[in-house]
Amino acid sequence: MLDTANYTPRLKATFASEIKAKLKEEFGYKNDMQIPRLDKIVLNIGAGAEAVRDSKKAKSAQDDLSTIAGQRAVVTKAKKSIAGFRVREDMPLGAKVTLRGDRMYEFLDRLITVAMPRIRDFRGVPGKSFDGRGNYAMGLKEHIVFPEINFDKVDEVWGMDIIICTTAKTDAEAKALLKHFNMPFNS
Repeated sequence: MLDTANYTPRLKATFASEIKAKLKEEFGYKNDMQIPRLDKIVLNIGAGAEAVRDSKKAKSAQDDLSTIAGQRAVVTKAKKSIAGFRVREDMPLGAKVTLRGDRMYEFLDRLITVAMPRIRDFRGVPGKSFDGRGNYAMGLKEHIVFPEINFDKVDEVWGMDIIICTTAKTDAEAKALLKHFNMPFNS
């Protein structure tokens, strides 16, 4: 049985013991509070056209995302009606979840060490997907690369967006932080 009172995620412990010192030396920070750290990770599944045709698809996406994140996902709804897409206001279209703290570190660890190696023809993630303020966004074509998802019980394969938010001021600092977490950049 896992003792959650004294448990610290592996990446969180690595960040505190090794990565902070490396970043402080690399960028010459004077204060420990200047060192960039992970703020949150946002996961999103947009069910889109499938959810318009069948309202149960958004619930299925929510269940799958909750299983992956280890935390209950919320259903995202349409903000306004768009007749061309047959979308009405408040129609469920997908699911999202925001991870912080220990769950965030656990998810990042599973993403890098377990899920990414299971992606077919994986050659690394693009190193240019930063937004200019130290946040990194990436997408997965299949959510079934996560071991929590039972492939036999999946009715639909979803793509998902993963946004990693950091406290870094620049993209270079954020990329250095993620490289120290062993994020497999291809450039």
